[in-house]
Amino acid sequence: MKTNTQNILFVMFDQLRFDYLGCYGHPSIKTPNIDRLAKKGVRFTHAYAQSTICGASRMSFYTGRYVGSHGAAWNDFPLRVGEWTMGDHLRKAGMGCYLVGKTHMRVDAEGMARLGLAPDSEIGARQAECGFDVIVREDGLVGQGPDGFYSDQQPYNEYLRSRGYGGENPWADFANAGEEDGMTASGWFMRHADKPANIAEEDSETPWLTQQAIGFLDNAQGPWCAHVSYIKPHWPYIVPAPYHDMYGAEDVIPVLRSEDERKDPHPLYAAFMESGIAETFSRDEVREKVVPAYMGLISQCDTELGRILDHLDKTGQAENTLIVVTSDHGDYLGDHWLGEKDMFHDVSVRVPMIIYDPSPEADTTRGTVCDALVEAIDLTPTFIDIAGGTVPGHIVEGKSLLPLLHGTPPEDWRDYVISEYSFAQLPMRKALGLSQRDARMCMIASHDFKMIHVEGGFRPMLFDLRKDPQELEDVGDRPEYAEIIDTLYQKLAVWARRDAQRLTMSDEEVERRSGDGPLPNGILVGVFDEGDVPDINRDYYLRKVPEHPGPGK
Repeated sequence: MKTNTQNILFVMFDQLRFDYLGCYGHPSIKTPNIDRLAKKGVRFTHAYAQSTICGASRMSFYTGRYVGSHGAAWNDFPLRVGEWTMGDHLRKAGMGCYLVGKTHMRVDAEGMARLGLAPDSEIGARQAECGFDVIVREDGLVGQGPDGFYSDQQPYNEYLRSRGYGGENPWADFANAGEEDGMTASGWFMRHADKPANIAEEDSETPWLTQQAIGFLDNAQGPWCAHVSYIKPHWPYIVPAPYHDMYGAEDVIPVLRSEDERKDPHPLYAAFMESGIAETFSRDEVREKVVPAYMGLISQCDTELGRILDHLDKTGQAENTLIVVTSDHGDYLGDHWLGEKDMFHDVSVRVPMIIYDPSPEADTTRGTVCDALVEAIDLTPTFIDIAGGTVPGHIVEGKSLLPLLHGTPPEDWRDYVISEYSFAQLPMRKALGLSQRDARMCMIASHDFKMIHVEGGFRPMLFDLRKDPQELEDVGDRPEYAEIIDTLYQKLAVWARRDAQRLTMSDEEVERRSGDGPLPNGILVGVFDEGDVPDINRDYYLRKVPEHPGPGK
């Protein structure tokens, strides 16, 4: 094991589209701090989430495993007890792993009770928090209805009360609401998106979380990995001044959609387009309110990242801290006649990924762009490499990105990426008459094609990215693409047959047991005489009979 000299700052913004950053080509958004990180690191252009829903995507980030392997297929699906996490791997390599912000983790409470794991014990707390040692956990969804609060964990609300914000739920009344005629203008209603949030900017969620992160940095004992996981720019789409009017309609890029997409669409796509969210975002007036607010949230996130980068520079920690900036998924914002992030168009499944490696080995790639096909699960093995550990290939399914960061890309790098999505809990399942088990879709994508398989007997969707990079034309029902579809299904079948569940026996141990050396445990099968075994075993068997009393004595 090599000696680690680096720390890791793993920054995630929630629901941040890859193309809503200056360094990714957005013509009007202001993200100078993320852009400056890209200028001294590597910007990946084809990074993909393993799912387009928060919980499932994050569990893949945190385990280095595909959704079908870890099983937490949607929000609030518990990550089963015993699943190896990033924190488990890093601690084994001698690196601490800490959380500041959101995980969307749901604890496997039944599994913990079955195994007698107390939530307030060290191992129980780590099982309950996705393997992290928690500095602060805040998922930023403090909704409140007739059944009470959506989340019982409310450290941010506690902070707001300490700052004098009143009411039972200041998250809802101030941080995520404006004011209209003396009444709360809730951010849940998108018509209020252009209003300034009813809160001092420095007290809003993003600056608050930054301060928590800086507090960690000031007291951290290395080597450490800190997951700073921001709540924004995830909805509610409302942002405090001065960010609420930083952008106007003239800054909004044209919506990406075509009337042809609504002509005889795939049944599942049609079902999603008919949802209330999609119909709302199909209205221009909604986009004109929401998109500038979304952009303001992003610029606020960028400002706060800048505070952290400046702090690392000022304290000298930037010299030995690998920095990652990414997102768990994107946001349709009306593109393709959809809202939210439920399908696999690039605006939903493709994520920004920027990595700054301060080591001299990365000097040749500074400020470069990499178009290799990268997956979210690649971060866990990358971090294990940074920590000086050995990547357990029988558990972790991603690939370390260090060769790409150091300018030595392997010849056998992947030629397709995978993303999975379960819609078992959504109304689309019943609309299509599907069972819970069949309410699944899976994307396989290369640089040239993207195919979406939908379980339940449907034809696949297919986009020819060479001719249609904006994914406006589904050609999955065209005979001339039958051979392409067959090839992609063959690749998908190879992926589906992977050995993903042999978690307790490493490849190295299997190899050791399959060698031609001595037989360590004395078990011989199919051997005719002593000449057919290694000398060390032969000497064991060719020995005098020990003294014994003999039969009947």
